[in-house]
Amino acid sequence: MKIAKMLCLAVGVALSAVSVHAQEITLRSADIHPDGYPTVDAVKYMGELVSQRTNGRIKIEVQNNGTLGNEKDTIEQTRFGVIDMNRVNAAPFNNLIPETVVLGLPFLFRSTEHMHNTVDGPIGDEILAAFEPHGLIGLAYYDSGARSFYSKKPIEKLADLKGMKVRVQQSDLWIAMMEAFGANPTPMPMGEVYSSLETGVVDAAENNWPSYESARHFEIAKNYTLTQHSMNPEILVISKISWDKLSPDDQKVLKEAAKESVVKMRELWSAREKSSEEKVRAAGVNVITVDKAEFSDAMKPVYDKFITDPKMKDLLERIRATK
Repeated sequence: MKIAKMLCLAVGVALSAVSVHAQEITLRSADIHPDGYPTVDAVKYMGELVSQRTNGRIKIEVQNNGTLGNEKDTIEQTRFGVIDMNRVNAAPFNNLIPETVVLGLPFLFRSTEHMHNTVDGPIGDEILAAFEPHGLIGLAYYDSGARSFYSKKPIEKLADLKGMKVRVQQSDLWIAMMEAFGANPTPMPMGEVYSSLETGVVDAAENNWPSYESARHFEIAKNYTLTQHSMNPEILVISKISWDKLSPDDQKVLKEAAKESVVKMRELWSAREKSSEEKVRAAGVNVITVDKAEFSDAMKPVYDKFITDPKMKDLLERIRATK
């Protein structure tokens, strides 16, 4: 009898250990940027918060530098639960989730503060809610700075873009935007831009200071033109398949940690923008200031093409009305 009791106790302990072990979760999160980039470090910070608040039971493993694929591919993998989490610019979501198109419209946001006030409020929540029917749960918005052109030949006025082959994100909106600028858009993943600039597949690209610097594009395209034509934010998502496996309490922990990571990301981003600009200026890059009005005036066809139905028009007007 005594041996039987000990066996039962041993089995119970073993089952308990299996149960605890079964609750341990590692969420893989994708990013195309290198170590030290603000989006990468922000998700790592989120992982630290989640691990602390679940006593190490839930961990976030950030696989960055494009090891899991380009953004377009990782979106599909995340929708089907192959990847758990993903940090992607809003643009690659455009063809899947129409509401994200508005965020990337040229010259929409008047300032960084205007963008923050938009995505931090009801409008931002409304756009994140639109992800769920597509197998994704929107968690938070990260900064992506203001995007400007960089090129081999100087871009000093709108006419200089005519016929220029410009790399764009894989989005119909961005293709239309470049066409309205008079350029020839060339959609491609971020990882292919360096070699494409080097070999002449493209003449120019556009991005923020940190991406221009961290991807070393300033080594080839030595002219940076401050058009600041878009402040399209980054979006952090989790697969709905992965999300539905979590308890309501764990879901709450993840959502709260994601929101807190936004504050950290913005601190990191502000510092990185400054240091990246200093690095490329020190490298002898030709930084060009332009009359933004002529670039902005050329964008009417883009708005006419993409903002057609009443829902999108209402969303646009509410963003413009945001203080």
